[in-house]
Amino acid sequence: MAGNIRNLVLFKLGWVACVLFAAAGEPLLATAAVALVVAAHLASVPVIVKEAVLLVAAAVIGMAWESLLVYAGLVRYPGEAGGAALAPYWIVAMWVLFATTINHGLRWIKRNWMVAAGAGLIGGPLAFVGGAGMGAVEFSNTPLALAAIGAGWALLLPMLALAADTIIDSAWLEPHDGLLTERRVARPAPLSGAEPVPVRVFEKESNRVQ
Repeated sequence: MAGNIRNLVLFKLGWVACVLFAAAGEPLLATAAVALVVAAHLASVPVIVKEAVLLVAAAVIGMAWESLLVYAGLVRYPGEAGGAALAPYWIVAMWVLFATTINHGLRWIKRNWMVAAGAGLIGGPLAFVGGAGMGAVEFSNTPLALAAIGAGWALLLPMLALAADTIIDSAWLEPHDGLLTERRVARPAPLSGAEPVPVRVFEKESNRVQ
């Protein structure tokens, strides 16, 4: 529980810092703020490579979706050139930041796809409204833009949750033998009353929620 609370607090701090810096015309600082939070997050997870793959997947999804919104003219980011085909890199970094919560503070969205879809439908537009209020994004047509954002997040958040579990279950990304976690267990004592003999048992670490 404490770890999940820490995860959400770091996410919120990173989100606010990123939006404020972006609104002030400092995209590099905005991205650096996200990078600090992501680095702290990766240092705390059991299997870094699996979490890193999830973050990369989120970046790819985020770049495609946010660029589509920009290309369609639904959203505009102050300081970006008019007619830009790609979303600014700092908003892609925000997707990476959000992905740090999928297996942790927001793991409840993985219960089923309807939960994830509902969270995306509501949470996506709310995040953009918050960003617009802080001056980091503008809408060409607010109702239309928010409807599109909600619909997109209702589809993409279940995809991201599915990607998270698929990556966790991937045997290809399991740690090598040298990275296995060792724990000591005792075998049941024989009937003769002899002392149990400790034996080594190796477990593979995982980011999967138990």
